[in-house]
Amino acid sequence: MADSILKTKSYEFPLRTVSITRRLADEKREYVRSKQLLRSGTSIGANVEEANQAESRRDFVHKLSIALKEASETNYWLRLLRDSRTLETEKADSMIADCEQIQKILTVSIRTLKRGMQ
Repeated sequence: MADSILKTKSYEFPLRTVSITRRLADEKREYVRSKQLLRSGTSIGANVEEANQAESRRDFVHKLSIALKEASETNYWLRLLRDSRTLETEKADSMIADCEQIQKILTVSIRTLKRGMQ
């Protein structure tokens, strides 16, 4: 069940990220930080997809760990955009909440898998 929730959330989140970064570039002419957000925000889902094709349990954990790192970086960019008033607080907070939910799911999944490997 958590796997399907993670797959769904890690696909929907990048869709929102694409929309926000497109708007930041078009309306605010914010290219550098929006590009960073786009890269890290879309990488979360890509790494979850890669994990589903892992060659081993260890490889699966590794790919999810990369997704977690990308989610952490994405959280940073969202906070920076919010706190610099480049992205509206309400929009940023909504994205941050979604990102933190993905981070929690990934953290629990990784811990559970690592326990099972011992």
